[in-house]
Amino acid sequence: MASDVIIALDFPGKDETMAFLDRFSDRKPYVKIGMELFYAMGPQAVRELKQRGHKIFLDLKLHDIPNTVKSAMAVLSKLDIDMTNLHAAGGSKMMQAALEGLTRPDGTRPILIAVTQLTSTSQEMLKNDLLIDRPMAEVVSHYAKTAAECGLSGVVCSPLEVQAVKETCGRDFLTVTPGIRFDGQGAADQVRITTPRMAREIGSDYIVIGRPVTRADDPVEAYNRACSEFLNI
Repeated sequence: MASDVIIALDFPGKDETMAFLDRFSDRKPYVKIGMELFYAMGPQAVRELKQRGHKIFLDLKLHDIPNTVKSAMAVLSKLDIDMTNLHAAGGSKMMQAALEGLTRPDGTRPILIAVTQLTSTSQEMLKNDLLIDRPMAEVVSHYAKTAAECGLSGVVCSPLEVQAVKETCGRDFLTVTPGIRFDGQGAADQVRITTPRMAREIGSDYIVIGRPVTRADDPVEAYNRACSEFLNI
């Protein structure tokens, strides 16, 4: 099973993004295009980064009625992305519609994964804001099971729930885990976090790392450190 470190390109526009990526002369990191960059550049962000040789996780977290999500995914299927996502909270009919829309006429499609609970969500927030009284790991596992039953390839979860997801959905069900910080770094707006090394030991398939790399004094060194800790290379 493939594993990789995905850099979250949370930049406000093209100039900042390209200046950052220009620092990586020897490697072409797997990158995540989130809402900020996609809203700034549109589909051209995908096209330009693909031309530069990057794998792309398009992180738009779709969540709407099934027909709308199906139509949106059909549009995204025309982009050369490697992975994309939606919110599992949209329910099984929405996830099934998304998979149908994302699948191209030749049967191919990017990897489709479902967001379970954001890594900024605490147990307290789950209970008080979302009115969900179940433990976080149980909630995440239930969302993952539903996603698996709908034919999705994996989920976004914190590394802290990876073992529960694997036990529920099997070892081949992908876990893409944000909330990654190096030893000694603050959590910022994240709550459920681990280090790259801990994520590897827990069993994450992919880690998504943003500010610890993008705001580092030496982003290339920080990225290489993440790869060394997570991929054990």
